Amino acid sequence: MKFPRAPRVAMLLLSLACVLLLAGCQRSDDLPFKLTNIRGHMPDLQFQLTDDNGKAVTAADYRGKVALLYFGYTHCPDVCPLTLAQLHATLQKLGPQSNDVRILFVSVDPARDTPAALHAYVNAFDKHTVGLTGSPGAIEALSKRYRSAFTREPSGAGGNYEVTHSSAIYVFDQNGHARVLSANAPPEDLVHDLKLLLTGGTSP
Repeated sequence: MKFPRAPRVAMLLLSLACVLLLAGCQRSDDLPFKLTNIRGHMPDLQFQLTDDNGKAVTAADYRGKVALLYFGYTHCPDVCPLTLAQLHATLQKLGPQSNDVRILFVSVDPARDTPAALHAYVNAFDKHTVGLTGSPGAIEALSKRYRSAFTREPSGAGGNYEVTHSSAIYVFDQNGHARVLSANAPPEDLVHDLKLLLTGGTSP
């Protein structure tokens, strides 16, 4: 994505500041984690949205799975497809354990991202990915809940537009508790931490 205007830069700098603040939140009981430990500093996974099959779902539907929450949109020119491709590669490295992981792709562009559009998009990357959409208010509230940010840019030729958004990946354990955050971290660090969560190698 391009960030030529001051509002875009200011928004992303604010998001980065939140990430850096959380980076100082490591707890001694979770030192095996390689990513930023957000345990106790982010709320549990909670939402009421619509999945890419048109079904009303809540966070409770994904209890028992390690959930990776990511905010993006299907018309994203670069960051979203790259991130989803990397997450697919990550899950491949987990082997059969990947069946206990769900990638929750929350659209920040609900006007265009219908359940059908999300279904076609997420299934092109990984079968463990769930596309989620909802009302603009519900999406904004969820974004604020996890200190994420997004803004729609002015429409260009043909009415097309981009949505500038944060790119962090929030990881929740099988009980829906926030555990770690990945922001431009090496993919192998995410693999490492997912294996810890999947094998119960850390405190609950």
